[in-house]
Amino acid sequence: MNTARTSTVGKHINLRCEKQFKSQRNLNLHMKIHTGERPYACRQCEKSFIRKDNLENHMKIHTSERPHTCPQCEKSFILKHHLDVHMRTHTGERPYVCVQCGNGFMQKSHLDDHMLVHTGEKPYTCPQCEKSFPSKARLSVHIKIHIVECPYTCPQCEKSFKQKHHLEDHIRTHTGERPFTCPQCGKRLAGRLKDHMRIHTGERPYACLQCGKSFKRKETLNVHLRIHTGEKPYTCLQCGKSFKQQSEQLVKHIRIHTGEKPFTCPQCEKGFANKRTLSVHVRIHTGVRPYACPECGKSFTQKHHLDNHIRIHTGEKPYACSQCGKNFTQIHHLDDHMRIHTTERPYTCRQSGKSFTNKRNFTDHTREKPCTCPQCGKTFTQKINLKIHMRIHTGERPYTCPQCEVSFTQKSTFNTHMRSHTGVRPYACVGCEKSFTRKQSLTIHMRIHTGERPYSCPECKKCFTQKGNLESHMRIHSKVRS
Repeated sequence: MNTARTSTVGKHINLRCEKQFKSQRNLNLHMKIHTGERPYACRQCEKSFIRKDNLENHMKIHTSERPHTCPQCEKSFILKHHLDVHMRTHTGERPYVCVQCGNGFMQKSHLDDHMLVHTGEKPYTCPQCEKSFPSKARLSVHIKIHIVECPYTCPQCEKSFKQKHHLEDHIRTHTGERPFTCPQCGKRLAGRLKDHMRIHTGERPYACLQCGKSFKRKETLNVHLRIHTGEKPYTCLQCGKSFKQQSEQLVKHIRIHTGEKPFTCPQCEKGFANKRTLSVHVRIHTGVRPYACPECGKSFTQKHHLDNHIRIHTGEKPYACSQCGKNFTQIHHLDDHMRIHTTERPYTCRQSGKSFTNKRNFTDHTREKPCTCPQCGKTFTQKINLKIHMRIHTGERPYTCPQCEVSFTQKSTFNTHMRSHTGVRPYACVGCEKSFTRKQSLTIHMRIHTGERPYSCPECKKCFTQKGNLESHMRIHSKVRS
């Protein structure tokens, strides 16, 4: 049966799928898709191709030939087309633009997949649960929910991995081995040198087809995609809370229940549930604050603290409550605020059974106090707090106000005092947006909204929002007894 014809205007048309071609040769090549004919076979792996040039390009995989090299980062490619696409990671060029939403993409295939977001078409179906997705990449991420096998286990901590090289990278966290050296900055790494190099090259090869955002690592893209799908495939067996990531989120969350703190500060021996929190904590001892505000010069130990601070200057409040429409500068302020609507108290102390709406109050309640004052016996959670306390006994007041010459024992008290001159009130309530000069004042104020009364009278069980109120109340019992 003849499935091709030439139209009167010189177009070559496939009658089976009605696709048009400029030449008979292109039509003949296309017909092989329908017939399944693949006349050009690789002798090494028996893979076959419709076109001879496709076979020639494929052969470069076996010969390891990569003739096309990036002049900026020296990464090599088998095909010139791949180099052209790669160059856009350096130039930022996104030539394929969605006519509906204006998002740009580096590759046409990415734009084609993105267009399915607007049409609602979901041609990729999961063979296990029959859930459908608009792109192959989204399906690939989803399928990993069903594949839970992690055959490679660490002999030291029993953490499991899907791939052997991930286990090898992980083992170096125990041995301290760092065999890979960055040629640009000299940093020594336990693994993922290729990922690290993208910090220098600016390359972000993994693009989200829905919003166009790009990432340095495929794993980061996969986690990002769950923002669009709403998937949270990893569930805590103790409390039922779900997470987008297993290693980063679920494992850390489980430590809330177990109380495990495997990362210890070498200076004060304080324990932490995750390595990143330890790294930030160490800056208390070193005094390093690498992130400085360009407006006021205030510096921070963490970048997201700087990002949040900058919103004080810009007035930006990007996080909106879906129930009452209130806006917030920080996402955890929105999370805390949402609990006003849900009355959720997710943080529970295992010893006292007391529950808290936010992590800050829970942490304050559960902290150990290993540092003891040799003069009065008062205990503290950190060495720095003990050092500040000792100034009560020594009379040292190292921080002096340049405007009124009042002196203070703590820098934080000095900063709070300075706000009486500047009028700055950086601590805003997530419930009513009332502002305060001190963080402690905000914490006490928040209890009006949450109903929390953490200070309980041991005699009559009456509860109070502030410790000072409890102490005043206790005097009533003292007078009655006397």
